[in-house]
Amino acid sequence: MRLRASALLLLLGLLAVPMGAGLSRAAPAGAPVVHRIVVDGVISPSTARFILRAVHEADEESVEALIIQLDTPGGLLQSTEDITRAILNAKVPVVVYIAPRGARAASAGVYITYAAHVAA
Repeated sequence: MRLRASALLLLLGLLAVPMGAGLSRAAPAGAPVVHRIVVDGVISPSTARFILRAVHEADEESVEALIIQLDTPGGLLQSTEDITRAILNAKVPVVVYIAPRGARAASAGVYITYAAHVAA
């Protein structure tokens, strides 16, 4: 899936601004809507459910993109497979953003990042 240039510039602008944890929904009227979630920790079945729910909501609401802010040492294989399958089948672009400074996407995080439409 290709991002439009305006959507990519919007995403890059959003990535430069620190935001709080959780799904971000506020947007001015008429502005493109981008959802964002924070995943900080081991990739587990509960993490997979959280990401799958976010991907499903982003698809249902037809937002411009879903940003997954990721910091993980890795995790379970089945959870990783569930997450990558959801990302690869997402209708909206999924951006995996490794943050904050010093964050990592080791082991399972590598595969989740590879599955993303955009990695940052």
